[in-house]
Amino acid sequence: VQLQASGGGLVQPGGSLRLSCAASGSIFRITVMAWYRQAPGKEREMVASIISGGSTNYADSVKGRFTISRDNARNTVYLQMNSLKPEDTAVYYCNVIHSPDWGFKRYPYWGQGTQVTVSS
Repeated sequence: VQLQASGGGLVQPGGSLRLSCAASGSIFRITVMAWYRQAPGKEREMVASIISGGSTNYADSVKGRFTISRDNARNTVYLQMNSLKPEDTAVYYCNVIHSPDWGFKRYPYWGQGTQVTVSS
């Protein structure tokens, strides 16, 4: 499974960006799709996640500002980021949990990361 993320860039405080991450390859079943971020000098943290049924989970710091969604037909996950703040500056990584069959095995995959910079 390969992940290709896009959509990062430089935006002013209060602005918006939309990240996309498309999964490709030998895909059987993707259960969880998520976005993580890592700011300089900090640990990687989960930003938002969404399961195949559509239930979502958000970090407290982004609740009400970010929205995660997925297109199961396209194996793509999106992160709509509104009201961006300088503290949202980080490299954003997409992550999926993939099952190769109907068994219990689960494997995580990571995208290459896309830089988001919020600055005036």
